[in-house]
Amino acid sequence: MELWVRFEYLGKQGFGTLRNDHIAVYQGDMFQESKATGEFLPVADINLLIPTRPSKMIGLWNNFRSRAAKEGWSQPNHPLYFMKANGSFLATGQTIRQPETYDGPVAFEGELGIVIGERCCNINEDEADRYIFGYTCVNDVTARGLMKEDPSFVQWTRAKSFDTFGAVGPVVATGLDVDSLTVRTLVDGVEHQNYPVEDMFFSPREIVSRLSKDMTLNPGDVIACGTSLGAGPMSQGSTVEIRIDGIGSLVNLFE
Repeated sequence: MELWVRFEYLGKQGFGTLRNDHIAVYQGDMFQESKATGEFLPVADINLLIPTRPSKMIGLWNNFRSRAAKEGWSQPNHPLYFMKANGSFLATGQTIRQPETYDGPVAFEGELGIVIGERCCNINEDEADRYIFGYTCVNDVTARGLMKEDPSFVQWTRAKSFDTFGAVGPVVATGLDVDSLTVRTLVDGVEHQNYPVEDMFFSPREIVSRLSKDMTLNPGDVIACGTSLGAGPMSQGSTVEIRIDGIGSLVNLFE
């Protein structure tokens, strides 16, 4: 298993793998023909960036049996999804901000993120592992009060695409047994979400296959797999942590 990161050091950006308290620096392309340089940097001396440069983030809705049962939702025939603007992306340690134009509730949604490693289009489920580079943590932040502000049109994109509303990180973990993972969300140290990935209607491999038949997926793209029970509003000044063992903790302050 490797933990891939992007970082800034002395004003320059780079990427590498996390090794305890150091970063092993690589050169080339994270997804193809990357090569270790032999240089190591102390984690304390670098700033972690969003671990990939996605062209898009796709977010799923109603993908967990437990939440669907509570809400009275039926299982969809195809993944239900929306898009988050790439200007919303935020790294661990950075601040989620209340939009200046909106003073309503802002919700956290802890999720598993799939990171695409190879361009894929119209693939089958049994091919998906080839195109999945690894997995990360996502906080799919949502301005819930805007969703149904206009009764004629549910505003998924607007509610989810404010700057800082797409927190991703801290790493991309490769070589995981994804079906055994558990997603936890803590707000100021208090657990609000704790749910297994295996409760999904659509597994990560099926998600990648189904979405690739709708659109081309590019290296670095992130697919947020949807959230389960316990997502809810944040209070300004609170710290939100999305924790997945094997990946780590995505931690952001909300102001």
